[in-house]
Amino acid sequence: MNKIFRLLVALAVVAMVACNSKGKTVYVQDYITEDMTNDAYPGIRLALEEALKSDNSTLVFPGGTLNIKDTYCFEKYQYISNNTQGKKRIAINIEGANGLTIEGNGTTLLFTGFISPFNVENSTNITISDLNIDFTHTFNSQGEIMAVGQDWMELKFPESYNVDIQSGQLRIRDKNNITYPYGSLLEFDSKKMEVAHYVHDYWLWSPLQAEKLPNGNFKIFLKDITGTVGNIMAFGAARRSNPGFTFEECNTVLIKNVNLYHCGGMGFIVQKVRDIELNHVQVVPTPGSNRVISATADATHFINCGGYLRMIDCKFTNQKDDATNIHGWYAMTREKVADDKILVWYNYGKDFIRPGMYMEIVNHKTMMTYAYRTVKEVRSINSEFAEITFTEDLPEEIQIKDAIACEDQYPDVLIKGCHFANNRARGLLIGSRGEVIIEDNYFHVPGAAVLFEGDGSYWYEQSGVRNVQIRNNVFDNCLYGCKSWGDAHIAYNSRIAEQENSRYHKNIVIENNTFRTFDPRILYLCCFDGITYRNNKIEPSTDYEFGRDVKEPFVIKHCDNVNIE
Repeated sequence: MNKIFRLLVALAVVAMVACNSKGKTVYVQDYITEDMTNDAYPGIRLALEEALKSDNSTLVFPGGTLNIKDTYCFEKYQYISNNTQGKKRIAINIEGANGLTIEGNGTTLLFTGFISPFNVENSTNITISDLNIDFTHTFNSQGEIMAVGQDWMELKFPESYNVDIQSGQLRIRDKNNITYPYGSLLEFDSKKMEVAHYVHDYWLWSPLQAEKLPNGNFKIFLKDITGTVGNIMAFGAARRSNPGFTFEECNTVLIKNVNLYHCGGMGFIVQKVRDIELNHVQVVPTPGSNRVISATADATHFINCGGYLRMIDCKFTNQKDDATNIHGWYAMTREKVADDKILVWYNYGKDFIRPGMYMEIVNHKTMMTYAYRTVKEVRSINSEFAEITFTEDLPEEIQIKDAIACEDQYPDVLIKGCHFANNRARGLLIGSRGEVIIEDNYFHVPGAAVLFEGDGSYWYEQSGVRNVQIRNNVFDNCLYGCKSWGDAHIAYNSRIAEQENSRYHKNIVIENNTFRTFDPRILYLCCFDGITYRNNKIEPSTDYEFGRDVKEPFVIKHCDNVNIE
């Protein structure tokens, strides 16, 4: 009898453990009442809170469209790299979750106001699938160019905009009278729905002087402004207020079949995450909307990540900046406090250094690593400064402005089967020191398709690649935009003062690609040790007019071990 009792107890325990490991399934529809037609957020929040009570839970959305307003959204202060810091209203806030799955079932979350759709922190095994993200009014604005004169332009805005003049300046609001500040202008080709050929970047430091015309259009005034009648002038958002998806300090993230049609910052900003995959993810304008901008900044941006980083069969078009940027952070030396201690400055207020980290110490003039140390202690002073103590004394040659960065945390990158087109600026900014494979992709971007950056004087982004394979891609008429967006299809833009003494990047292989292009500039590389270019095809195109001063297909400077076939 005792044996049977013990067996039953054991089976009960096993059943309880199995139940707990499975978690619970929570249906959002069960929490949405009839009075939530105009704002489903209160119900969504209750459903999310219920799902987060257990590990390995599943949150199921009902399909259709759910309207979300910012009135009752969760709020917190956020430092987000390359996005505007401050208080954020967040729709789906996930912190400390383990094994959460969000099944969208094709649901469209339609936001009104200044809202960050998703924020995920300190969580493990997160899956988000089959969702559409959109906004009733975009953070950027746009108007059709009706006429252009010397230092002025006439624009016709869509009827959905609430445009007026306030103190002689152009003001743009939505139907709810929410004001959308702007900080830049960028012309788009209305037929190709892409950045206009050899376009200008106009950066504004104050709202535009303007007047309303009798025909209902608006005349804006800006020195040397140019444009083509019939094209679209996009007003870029003044701030990157609300990214689409923010991930920080997470492990094992899968985003699948998600369409991000708009957001008020970067599409996906991923900080200190290990193992992440974006599979069939789109950052594109809302289909059929005539919008020219999807995300307000980069489609994706990855910082100090580790493990694997995969983007498979994704599509990023019309975002207001690059398709992706993958890099680490540099902290800059401000003072040597003791033999084993330095005062450092964090750019953008991100304190990424932790005890136990293995750090490289980098000469700020050559960006070359000359020593390594392990962090013993970190004493934070504020969001910008910290004192870092190491387990050993610092090298004698350390100087003010030299950089330190994490040496043992960078991802292996696979970017495969993706489509990049029609956006402002560049395609891929590659800065990981892991193995990087870029294959079977399509590029039609107005600047460099693949760019190698990294510097310790401006963006403070750790780069210095070690093993990059670029193969079987199609580069289709890139470099058609602003002249400052890249010197070649595959280019270098690292800010290095003493280039002749630097071999910052290493081992890049470019093979079996097709360059279909009106612009003959294929490679512009500097400070590399190891370049192989072989079995590539160049097909001349007349789709755009070429108007650059430099025509050389291969510009290689301060490089070793170069093999161009």
